[in-house]
Amino acid sequence: MRLGLRIDVDTLRGTIKGVPSLCKTLADSATAATFFFSVGPDNMGRHLWRLFRPAFFRKMLRTKATSLYGWDILLRGTFWPGPIIGNRAGAIIRAASQTRHEIGLHAWDHHRWQARIDRMSAAHIKSQLQRGINMLSTITGHAPTCSAAPAWKCNNQVLTAQAQFPFRYNSDCRGREIFIPVIEGVPSSQPQVPVTLPTYDETIGTGGITPRNYNDHLLSLLVPDKLNVLTIHAEVEGIACADMFRRFIQAALARGITIVPLGQLLGHSAPTLQSSIEPQTFSGREGWMAVQSP
Repeated sequence: MRLGLRIDVDTLRGTIKGVPSLCKTLADSATAATFFFSVGPDNMGRHLWRLFRPAFFRKMLRTKATSLYGWDILLRGTFWPGPIIGNRAGAIIRAASQTRHEIGLHAWDHHRWQARIDRMSAAHIKSQLQRGINMLSTITGHAPTCSAAPAWKCNNQVLTAQAQFPFRYNSDCRGREIFIPVIEGVPSSQPQVPVTLPTYDETIGTGGITPRNYNDHLLSLLVPDKLNVLTIHAEVEGIACADMFRRFIQAALARGITIVPLGQLLGHSAPTLQSSIEPQTFSGREGWMAVQSP
């Protein structure tokens, strides 16, 4: 059984503290993953206005967000402009790219994308992707080969914009199988590798799941002969939950599970399954996400 491991890096703190920790954990276990980096302004604290939304407020309470993320993440960019992550943490991103890990683009401005993608024009979406690609290319010395939309906020305009760049694949949605997205009846040239497993913040505190039994629960969701893709966050599994994640890697390897970057799940031939994506609400998460259609 193979597990595709995707690591989203959303913030400056996640880059500086979480990425080195995760790189060490993966190096110690001789495994590799796909890192999706946000490289522009870190304004994630601006999400605090969502506390007025009951679903988001409940999630913050359930996950104990202040201890999980830290006040520097929760307030970043609220009272002053957020720092440019690529300028402040370029050396760490470059070091990760020089290992066996796969490097992809997550976002130029994670908060702006997550909060405004519904209102962005096609030109604005393309500009956000271009700025992120330019920064990541400058840091690593080569263009990213894949991308992953922040918070799984993806629509047909995003898919069309991505196709203008040489991504080998994208990972923008939740789903079941690797597929070719169909945009208004026309197949895209870039396959989607969907995430199949829930994230920590969607799961913890629900159905009796606690930090003590979280790893066992997550391992129970893996299915042989099926696509298994897990997203972790540098801000969570790389910092506050670093020990828990280290134990998860050890337990997975002990069960004979092979952990690989998402690109290795594509195989040598292009996928034949075609499907569209559609917005859906998801248990444990406020707002909509892109989901592979039935």
